[in-house]
Amino acid sequence: MASRRKTLSQNFLYHPGVLRSIAACAALRPGDLVVEPGAGEGALTRVLAGRAREVVAHELDPALAARLPRRVRGLPNVRVVRGDFLRSTPPRLPFVVVGNIPYARTTDIVRWCLRAPRLRSATLVTQLEYARRRTGGFGRWPLITVLSWPEHEWLLGPRIDRAHFTPVPRTHSAVLRLVRRPVPLLPPAELPDYRALVTAGFTGPGGSVRAALARGRRARRVSAALEAAGVPREATAGLVTPAQWLALHRRLAATRP
Repeated sequence: MASRRKTLSQNFLYHPGVLRSIAACAALRPGDLVVEPGAGEGALTRVLAGRAREVVAHELDPALAARLPRRVRGLPNVRVVRGDFLRSTPPRLPFVVVGNIPYARTTDIVRWCLRAPRLRSATLVTQLEYARRRTGGFGRWPLITVLSWPEHEWLLGPRIDRAHFTPVPRTHSAVLRLVRRPVPLLPPAELPDYRALVTAGFTGPGGSVRAALARGRRARRVSAALEAAGVPREATAGLVTPAQWLALHRRLAATRP
């Protein structure tokens, strides 16, 4: 059991105030359908059940999954699913994700959430550094955040001291929020071009956004777009904010020959 927990990076939360804070960050409504990845021993599950219409609690660890139904006994709005959350099919109805997730699976769970068409929001306990990086907290913006920005807002929530977890992890944690925008910042028809532009900027050769985007485009047009968006000429992709990427897309699309 201990080795399984270590492999999955499972760290459990029991502090009532912290659990209530996570649920509050999720801004749940009484009619919400909540999907919880990594329910563990059900401490957060019970809090969520008091605030939502239904909670679907996923647990991969066989021993934990076997005990979970007993721990949520008396909560008729909780359904326990044994198995890998990442293999599950997203609900067809609007839903939210809330979970104290295994650190080792954070990126995969985030990607699952971003792909779910009916997801309204995801409220996830992650390593503090992960949450800060994905929300531009170090002055840099990762590709996954910028690609999804027109449709999803990334928000850094409260910090959670590592002493609140059992076993105690090496680092502090934080609440990471992904919120689907009611109205995307770009029309759906423009999203493929936007993503292609961003991907080219992050992966293209040359060391700077200007050099990467100039491949296949007139250098003068790229320079003018960078200036209009307030991006320094030699800036690398991670230093360009999501708002600046949107401005670059709009400028380059408007001046396309």
